Amino acid sequence: MKTVLEHAAISTVDEHGTEFRDGHVVIEDGRIVAVGEGRAEGDARIDATGCLVTPGLINTHHHLYQWATRGLAVDSTLYQWLVTLYPVWRRLDTDITHAAASAGLARLALTGCTTVADHHYVFPRRGGDQVAALVAAAHRIGVRAHLVRGSMDRGESAGGLPPDNLVEETEAALLGTEQAIDAHHDPAPDARIRIAAGPCSPFTVSEALMTGAAELARRKGVRLHTHLAETLDEEEQCLAEFGCTPAEYADKLGWLGEDVWMAHTVHLSPSAVGRFGATRTGSAHCPTSNGRLGTGIAPVRDLLDAGAPVGLGVDGAASNESGGLGEELHQALLQARQRGGPTALGVREALWLGTMGGARCLGRENELGSLEPGKLADLAVWDLGGLNYAGIEDPVAALVLGATPPLKLLFVGGRKVVEDGELRTADVSTVAGELRAASGKLR
Repeated sequence: MKTVLEHAAISTVDEHGTEFRDGHVVIEDGRIVAVGEGRAEGDARIDATGCLVTPGLINTHHHLYQWATRGLAVDSTLYQWLVTLYPVWRRLDTDITHAAASAGLARLALTGCTTVADHHYVFPRRGGDQVAALVAAAHRIGVRAHLVRGSMDRGESAGGLPPDNLVEETEAALLGTEQAIDAHHDPAPDARIRIAAGPCSPFTVSEALMTGAAELARRKGVRLHTHLAETLDEEEQCLAEFGCTPAEYADKLGWLGEDVWMAHTVHLSPSAVGRFGATRTGSAHCPTSNGRLGTGIAPVRDLLDAGAPVGLGVDGAASNESGGLGEELHQALLQARQRGGPTALGVREALWLGTMGGARCLGRENELGSLEPGKLADLAVWDLGGLNYAGIEDPVAALVLGATPPLKLLFVGGRKVVEDGELRTADVSTVAGELRAASGKLR
């Protein structure tokens, strides 16, 4: 059956920036089969008058388990925040992780997100199968997930931040990553679940784990992800321990390349920006979280000009209590202009970051990120008919500069996940109740 969305403003985010004022999108068998101006033939018709249709947003960095620990250490630096929360996260079990992930994914879907990269690096000794809990939550809510099997093997006694009883042995971490890939990674073009390898950060993992994870990921054909250059504290520690910056350290260990995307990359030198561009290493820009923790403003304009893929990330809800992705379009634009002036990032570039930029970071630009025939039918239909958007002639400006609009529809692979501002795949009140119970259990 062909479903036709019609009478909508459409921003395709294709390479030409094609837009339609009164257009249609035709969906069949989970894919887009036509996009254009005016009417189109189909079996089911949806009137999207007053709406803007865009590709579904892509979240390139998150920590879903943190939905159970929002509102803690609210006035702390990153290192203080981590030291406060590590002992709490040590009590994670599969029920807590599943409840937190379900809540986080529900919130993301309600703000236009169809694909989520989640970096999970906490594996308590009696915490059960944490990756399976995340997979189950993604299936429950109905979004695509790139689950990064994270790891930490450098505890306090080895100069790291996490308590020793929260880190894994190096070989156990690599084995756990390989098992997650074998059990859950789907390389198919329409995959709902993919796995990546993701040692947490240079200050929580050993060099052996960094190099071992890179070798494992490339042998298995999956992508690599880690935190990098988030704070000046990290840079000072890296210079003291290794005699180089975090970006130079990553380069030395073989961690720059087209199969790698990094979270934050706030403190990059011009030469590091050039290396990211030359190697096509991706960056997950997390503006709200960076602002919440006061870590700085990432050089997004410089990275884009260098040719590096840049996407948007919400980051863990314990450092971004809102947890929505739509508002990150707005925040990314504001931070870029604070850093580089009023022309540093345009409204359509902000939308590109949240769609095609994210798809490039995840290696899925041929399947996701734009509205083009043959691509997967992951799309957001934003309702711009209310008071908040009245009189804004440019619908993309309304989306990026205004309050995050409600969704008329959110499709993932042609399936309705959100309709008329309500989640259709799970009961939100049930999900909220499970989250409250999980948070109470942790505390």
